Amino acid sequence: MEQARTTISKIFNGEPRSYTRFNLTQNMEGDNSHVEMKLSADLDEEVGGNGVGETHQPNGVHGPYALRKTGRSPMNICFLVSATLLIFIIGYLIGYLVHRKKEEVALSCKLADLPLSPPSVVQRETGAAPLMDWADVKSLLAEQLSADKLEQAFRDLGSASHRAGSLGDEALANKVLSRFKAYSMHPWSDEHFVRVQEPDARKPNQVTFKGVTEKQTGFLSYSATGNVTGAILYAYYGRMDDFEMLKDFNMLLSGRVVLVKAGKISFADKVANAARWNVSAVLIYGDTDINELYGHVHLGSGDPYSPGFPSFNHTRFAAVQSSGLPSILAQTISWKLAERIIGSLEGHLPPNKWRDVIRLGDNDVVTVEVNNVLVEKKIHNILGVIKGLVDPDRYIILGAQRDAWGTGFAKSTVGTSVLVELARSISTMVKHGGFRPRRSIVFASWSAGDYGNVGSTEWLEGYLASLSMKAFSYISLDGVVTGSDKFNASASHLLQSLVKRTMKELSPIKERAKMQWQANLQPMQMSDAAFPFLAFSGIPSISFRFTGTSDYPYLDTPLDTKEQLSKATSYQVTKLALDAAQVAGQMTLRLVHDYLLSFDLQGYDQLITVYTADITRKVLMLQKEPSPMLPKEVTPEWLQGATGSFSRAMSDLMVFIRESELHDPEMCREINDRLMQVERNLLSPYVSPRDSPFRHIFIGSGQHTFKAIVDQLEAFRLQNSVVDVDTFKTELALATWTLQGCANSLAGDVWSLDNEI
Repeated sequence: MEQARTTISKIFNGEPRSYTRFNLTQNMEGDNSHVEMKLSADLDEEVGGNGVGETHQPNGVHGPYALRKTGRSPMNICFLVSATLLIFIIGYLIGYLVHRKKEEVALSCKLADLPLSPPSVVQRETGAAPLMDWADVKSLLAEQLSADKLEQAFRDLGSASHRAGSLGDEALANKVLSRFKAYSMHPWSDEHFVRVQEPDARKPNQVTFKGVTEKQTGFLSYSATGNVTGAILYAYYGRMDDFEMLKDFNMLLSGRVVLVKAGKISFADKVANAARWNVSAVLIYGDTDINELYGHVHLGSGDPYSPGFPSFNHTRFAAVQSSGLPSILAQTISWKLAERIIGSLEGHLPPNKWRDVIRLGDNDVVTVEVNNVLVEKKIHNILGVIKGLVDPDRYIILGAQRDAWGTGFAKSTVGTSVLVELARSISTMVKHGGFRPRRSIVFASWSAGDYGNVGSTEWLEGYLASLSMKAFSYISLDGVVTGSDKFNASASHLLQSLVKRTMKELSPIKERAKMQWQANLQPMQMSDAAFPFLAFSGIPSISFRFTGTSDYPYLDTPLDTKEQLSKATSYQVTKLALDAAQVAGQMTLRLVHDYLLSFDLQGYDQLITVYTADITRKVLMLQKEPSPMLPKEVTPEWLQGATGSFSRAMSDLMVFIRESELHDPEMCREINDRLMQVERNLLSPYVSPRDSPFRHIFIGSGQHTFKAIVDQLEAFRLQNSVVDVDTFKTELALATWTLQGCANSLAGDVWSLDNEI
């Protein structure tokens, strides 16, 4: 109305009529555009008569659309009456529409009170208030998850045969895809063509002992192929300590065929350890009733014939293969054959702890023949998303392996069922429960996990640039239930506090899990499904498992069934799966609900401090010896400076958080992005992802890691001639600068850096 009065006043005073200028401006923060309208009179006030864009007319009137002044006339009076009438009609229409709008709002409020009534329009959260009380979020999740629904998922998603790339795997993928569609998660399929080893149907693998040849059904993918003969030697679990103990017993290892037991470490680790001692072949056996044992021996993850890059669309790169492929033969054998070999062994007595054998072996000869063939398989990862309302381009990923060698109930069915039920539960919470996640959740069903996390790793390799910027966490659901006695977890140092806090909030589980955190929070191993996310992509990751006092023996065998897992868990499979869903669900919801990501920087600060102190002590000790192993120019001073930079950046960020307005979405995003950068900036930029895919300087593998630096210092102490001083200096400098770069990134903008030593 004020504008209308102004207009009437101008008409009566004979002022020129105003024009309207439209300025179309692209909204850089979204896909839509908006139109900005300015009246010429307002514009004149802004530019002050001589501003930018002013146009001078010959008659002294400014503006491209300025009109000449006119006096009062009958035509003007007629125009005045018409304008007044028009304004009255417009005012009446506006009043009517406003009244109508109020009635519609009142009606919508009544409809909102109806139970399970999905809103027609999801409003974007502004960050002005907490989204929902955390206790209410936990209650909503508990209401959605139930034992009955998990049991139904076991029945629907269980399969007798779903080896990666098979028809059974494809059928199961379609079931998961249908579930995600039903939950309105906009699912998609991620297709890869990978190369794996399979037994040759025409020429089976076999082992000959004392003149008797036995064909073996089980196999180890990625073994070297051929035929070797050697004297058998028992090596317990095939750990490095086990081989060193054999060496202490003066046992000859070179050229021998070693027999080891499944468990404790991965098959790939067993074979890699044996290869270091120049063993010619490795035979692996399981527990007493296991006659078929499957696995892989690639010391890495993903397709080993496309290391560091994805296997999309039959793409062929230059011939290359992973350095983690073994150079020796490896084969699983039945318990019956293992029992026959063990009963025939002669020679040296075993260590007291090795209770499975009476003798270690002497001159008994065994012949191993491996005829695996390389085949190409098409696999599908199935993914779906629940989008966040504040930062939809920041997401957490929940993943579970879908394939298995056989039934694979503990290996894949439980995890896949928990994944699908969490997708259903959280979707329902968003649609009908009022839960409004700030960030997005991606649910992923991976294929070819049994060949070494192939499906998930190929996905990471294919979208590495995007994922490293936007994915802030990964939670693995693989093998989450294998027993009922304790709870084991492996996690990035950023997320260990979140795991502890979640288990404390779940008190019934805490009591059953015997929460001895120092014993049950374990380092993440290369065989872990979450390892490539953390060590290859720099995404903070978690994996966890309810397990027994001893390993579940039926993983990777046809005996991994619901019946066997029920016995191993005292018939609590469904209850434990429900507990696992609660653990994963609460950690996920916490990470997408809170204003700030639940990352604890102190974990890495403590780890860095410990490594720096250890390296400093070892360097100074070597330099103080009568014949110094290290020259004086090798100094830990710069490493200490980088450590101090990280600690100061962490402290400054904590102060900044305390002083920040966390209700501001942009402020939260800035802080969260700085937290997200920590893990990925611990990936060494000085090594190739193809040559050293696990570039993380603390949990990765290779000469760039801090563990390798400590090992080299120990080699100096032992006067190992293999160690080169110049190489050590280079590796120490590169690791130091990787840490300094992480500290600089954590500090924020360039002008916020503090390089004080």
